[in-house]
Amino acid sequence: MRTTWTIYRRELAAYLSSPMGWIVAAAVLLIDGLLFYAQALGPAAGARLSAEVLSRFFWNSSGLVAIAAVALSIRLIVEERQHETLVLLNTSPVRDREIVLGKFLSAFTFLAGITLLTIYMPLLILVNGRISVGQVAVGYLGLLLLGAAVLSVGIFASSLTRHQLVAAVLGSAFVGTLFIFWPMSFVLEPPLSRIVASLSLHGRNWSGFQIGTLHLKDVFYYVATTTFFLLLSTKVLEAKRWE
Repeated sequence: MRTTWTIYRRELAAYLSSPMGWIVAAAVLLIDGLLFYAQALGPAAGARLSAEVLSRFFWNSSGLVAIAAVALSIRLIVEERQHETLVLLNTSPVRDREIVLGKFLSAFTFLAGITLLTIYMPLLILVNGRISVGQVAVGYLGLLLLGAAVLSVGIFASSLTRHQLVAAVLGSAFVGTLFIFWPMSFVLEPPLSRIVASLSLHGRNWSGFQIGTLHLKDVFYYVATTTFFLLLSTKVLEAKRWE
């Protein structure tokens, strides 16, 4: 755990000191704020119920969190290869799972910070309406779980190549495919449609969080997806260690 903690602190410091991290944070907060203003505080906001406004806020935020997670994760392994520091890690007494876990936790901490900074937006609904604390809590739990899952996919993409552009394309393709599974399920025949829908990063697995309904199966899905792709990343690093 000491090694994981060391990698975690180093990567988190890199996010806090690099322009990329702050650009991603600023872009997410700006776009999220503009969308929230249009839906909750704009001219047409009076015709919507507070629960509907909050539901739309979480829907918009889920897309931004996914995009931010891809942007934050694709550099994690690639930069080590580009700067040839991964060789130092591989030749030191550091386990591959410690590398992956430390990098994942640092990216998740930064992403969680960005996500939680938007908490003032749902609270603004209280100016003209009422909100459910449960819906807010469940919605933010869903955002964090979704962000963790996308981060793990991005780290897996980053472990496959030494070029950041290629990692960005792969990460976007993997995440996009997992998102598209939900609309695909409507045009497929059972039982394939049910299988595809259950594998989607969004849609059926996300809808409960959006409206404030907590299902343990949805929590399990995101935890399992995150664990699966982190394990894949670890196996890729182990395989490349012996190349």
